[in-house]
Amino acid sequence: MDVNMMWVWLVAIVVFGGIEGLTAGLVSIWFVAGAVAALLATVLGAGLWVQIILFVVVSAVALAITRPIVRKFTKVDTTPTNADRVLGGTAKVTETIDNENSQGAVYTDGKTWTARSADGSVIPAGEQVKIVRMEGVKLFVEKLKVTEEIS
Repeated sequence: MDVNMMWVWLVAIVVFGGIEGLTAGLVSIWFVAGAVAALLATVLGAGLWVQIILFVVVSAVALAITRPIVRKFTKVDTTPTNADRVLGGTAKVTETIDNENSQGAVYTDGKTWTARSADGSVIPAGEQVKIVRMEGVKLFVEKLKVTEEIS
């Protein structure tokens, strides 16, 4: 039994355990399991390479087995925001959109938003537009394509 390696693995257990205790997510608990396995191998008289290989393999297996379970239990449900609701929707231009003069507003979902044209064109007030993206509190819009109905 190599006493020096025993101390190395004990320190590894304490360090990885301490890191785990200081973080909000599971980041190093798998290495604690690997270090425990390597410590046991040291106590049983295994060579250094066996200890290192055992550390790596046990850590990887622990990660592979527990990570999907951890993700399942720590999955956070997201609540849609205003951006989620308006993206892809339509809006009415309430103030002419002119990117060069930093002007423009649209009304959608019961709110007035600052707006800019996605392609840089001027869009007059009263037009219907499609919301294509959001940057900060500005909506980027494009004119709706008018499709004619064939009788």
